[in-house]
Amino acid sequence: MTAQSLLTTLLPLVADLSRELPEGERYRRLLQAMRALLPCDAAALLRLDAEWLVPLAVDGLSPDTLGRRFKVSEHPRFAVLLSSPGPTRFDSDSELPDPYDGLVDGLHGQLEVHDCMGCPLFIDDKPWGLLTLDALDTERFERVELDALQAFASLAAATVNVAERIERLALRAEDEHQRAEIYRQASGQQHKEMIGQSKAHKRLVEEIQLVGGSDLTVLITGETGVGKELVAQAIHAASARADKPLISLNCAALPETLVESELFGHVRGAFTGALNERRGKFELANGGTLFLDEVGELSLTVQAKLLRVLQSGQLQRLGSDKEHQVDVRLIAATNRDLAEEVRNGRYRADFYHRLSVYPLQVPALRERGRDVLLLAGFFLEQNRSRMGLGSLRLTSDAQAALLAYNWPGNVRELEHLIGRSALKALGNCRERPKILSLSAQDLDLDLDLDLPDVSAPAVIEAPADVPPIVTGDLRQATEHYQRQVISACLERHQHNWASAARELGLDRANLGRMAKRLGLK
Repeated sequence: MTAQSLLTTLLPLVADLSRELPEGERYRRLLQAMRALLPCDAAALLRLDAEWLVPLAVDGLSPDTLGRRFKVSEHPRFAVLLSSPGPTRFDSDSELPDPYDGLVDGLHGQLEVHDCMGCPLFIDDKPWGLLTLDALDTERFERVELDALQAFASLAAATVNVAERIERLALRAEDEHQRAEIYRQASGQQHKEMIGQSKAHKRLVEEIQLVGGSDLTVLITGETGVGKELVAQAIHAASARADKPLISLNCAALPETLVESELFGHVRGAFTGALNERRGKFELANGGTLFLDEVGELSLTVQAKLLRVLQSGQLQRLGSDKEHQVDVRLIAATNRDLAEEVRNGRYRADFYHRLSVYPLQVPALRERGRDVLLLAGFFLEQNRSRMGLGSLRLTSDAQAALLAYNWPGNVRELEHLIGRSALKALGNCRERPKILSLSAQDLDLDLDLDLPDVSAPAVIEAPADVPPIVTGDLRQATEHYQRQVISACLERHQHNWASAARELGLDRANLGRMAKRLGLK
């Protein structure tokens, strides 16, 4: 590694520091530069979030890697890298399990003896994350290249720092940690995050940030299973009330006779079984946020009483004449069309308008494109950890099946599918495998396709600008479909591979490899 080659690689990144680039593009350039400096088969940039490592950009790894969350204590190689002051190269025959086993693009089996090294990134002298490199050739990396990786890591840290400032992705580390802890305690749940890179998902996140900073009442709508409660939690976390309680109530889970008591509280003797005085959800949420899920299930009587509280901020516990003043921000959610309910007389118009000050539609999973693979990666890593596996991955036909499915149950259906399929696939193994691969057959999705016999080809409908695909099996159909979509995208972008890769949600290098495999190069 000469000083000249190092300088040639780093200069474009130095120039990027003064440019306003999207976060994802900046990180893609970072990994591409690193792979030009230190050729390898897979590279990744990961951010440290408490006890988890979160992939921000990958090159040469399967798309679902971006959705995974690696618990440091469960991955010894990551722990070693984070505890080192500088770059570390693992012996090619190291017995420490590799976190990317089963995730390297183009490698369908176990990640056997290979070359691996990585480097921690520090910002303000605090560990921020990792850069990792893997090569299938056991002699790819040389000891001397550790110095080059260290030099690159220093500039990478500066790049990350600039990206975070430009995109305003983080508060000070201490404040962010404190807010997260308070939020977790208030919600009574483990930290959950919204995962996705699609345009529909990004628009939703932008709206959450916009309305989160206000005190407006929000009505979250969307199909069952899209994650409306997660959106409510994100709105609360983005608000000035983030350090106050977030109290949730599922309006459909309680009989009508108990809803008022749950919302407003009661005094002793207010009704049979009321042995003690009790505060309701509104009082518990005072100063914070109240989330009413399935708000379309509320009766007209309860709607009228809720309307009074929302208008005046005053409530009375059941059985009491005493007024209680509360300061609560309300977020509601429903999968019903409340406007239609109002027209049919099943919902109060004044209450509906009070709820829908800021309506927020959560997109269905089928509208989010390749986000399904990122979410699948998140659930795969959860189940890998829960089942004590070395690696849990999707085969290429399983990824194609996930992308082709319509997802009537949305994200919740995907979560249950991954857990169920992993358990069944493990049960079908005679011996416990190091890598458990889920195939399309394991997922057992009803893709509404007419399965062909050996003499009749299957026809899969393509987008309007792509001709139909005729082939004999799912794998060939998938490859034909990919070939047609990539070709059409390249035509739209006048064969600008970088622009086409951005539209398709792929790294440029991954698109090049895919095109080569499909015979387009």
